[in-house]
Order: sequence, then C-alpha cells, then structure tokens
Amino acid sequence: MVVQSPKKLIIFDLDGTLIDSVPDLSVATNQMLATLGANAADTEQVRTWVGNGSLKLTERALAWAGLPTDMYALKQAHQLFLTAYQTHIKTHKTCEYQGVSMGLDRLRQAGLILAIATNKPIAFVPEILTNMGWTDKFACVLGGDSLPTKKPDPAPLLHICNSLDIGTAQAVMVGDSVNDIQASKSAGMTALALSYGYNYGKPIADSNPDAVFDEFGVLVDFILQNLVK
Repeated sequence: MVVQSPKKLIIFDLDGTLIDSVPDLSVATNQMLATLGANAADTEQVRTWVGNGSLKLTERALAWAGLPTDMYALKQAHQLFLTAYQTHIKTHKTCEYQGVSMGLDRLRQAGLILAIATNKPIAFVPEILTNMGWTDKFACVLGGDSLPTKKPDPAPLLHICNSLDIGTAQAVMVGDSVNDIQASKSAGMTALALSYGYNYGKPIADSNPDAVFDEFGVLVDFILQNLVK
C-alpha cells in the first residue's frame, strides 16, 4: 500500500464499525414485524439487513416476511420500526466493539481529526454517542438523511472534507461494508475495512479495500505506524 500523503482525517462508519447495534435493531425490527402479524427474524438474519439505512432495513425485513413492500406499506412499516427503535436504543444493548474508545483516544492524541459518516438516521446518533461517552470525539457527524444522498455515494465523505477544509488525499474512510469502500474509492480516499461488522454476509475483502483488520486496536496501530508522520 503506497501512502501518497500523511493523513489528517479519519472518517468512521458507525454501525458494524464502532458499535454493535444489531441487538437493538433486531428487537425493533421484530416488534415491527409482530405488529404486522409476521414471525420474528433471528438476530443473525437482521444482521444481514443492516447497512443502507433504516428504510432499506425495513424493506428487507418486509420482503423476508412475505409482506407488501409498496411505498405505502413500506412507509407505515418504517414508522413502526423507527418508533420501536427510539425506545430500544435507551436499553443500552448497543455497545462498542472491543478497544474502540481507547483506539479513538489514541488517534486523537496523535493529532488526527475524527468524523462519522453513517447511514443511520441522524436523529438516533446523538443519543448513541452520549451513551458511548463519545460526544467530544468527533469534529463532524453525518447521518444517512443529513444530505440528499448517502453511502455508497461519496457525497457524505466529500462534505466532511469540505467542512473541515481537508483534502481527500489526507483522509481515510474506515468501515465494515461495501458501501463504505465504494464511497471512499469514489471520493479518492484510502479505504480501510474491519472484518467483524455487517456486510450482508460477504467477506469485506471482496470489496477490495486498501487493507482489512480483524481488531480495532490493530487498525489503530496500522494508522499510527503507516499513515501519519
């Protein structure tokens, strides 16, 4: 891997990268399905539906259950999901992956600027960051509905760079799914991936990121040893 210039900005995905949110997403999804008279999906099934935002998760759940997915039905089901999820994120089942808080602190101590570009609706993000104790760690946070388009479109990554006045050559995108890798490549950024997240049941290495890591701490070591001065 050839580094063109030292990095100043690390942009992270949220779900499947920094946090495991599937326990709460699964409860909310199954509450929605139960309200619609459908059977519950197991947690691992829900895991394969995460990554393109809550509307797409809802659509995948409806299709799996054999329920209508027309615009009206999807809108109604999505609202059921959002209401249920707003309740269940307060249970704090969502948790950070091992070593994330320590790793974020190490990156910041090295002078790197951190940001988040997630496809999760932005309304849910502040409470999660508060629960994790991360409210002071990120210079910019975008949700899936913060802009007209979301990942895999590169717009969120480009918006963060423009907002912070940092060139894309000095930025890194860290994620767990093909959406993150495609967005970072389209934006001209270094793309680093974590293997433990949500990528629709497929190995993230198949998306050809610049490097793949099994542990967050090892990812941080790599960034500090290879991508900064």
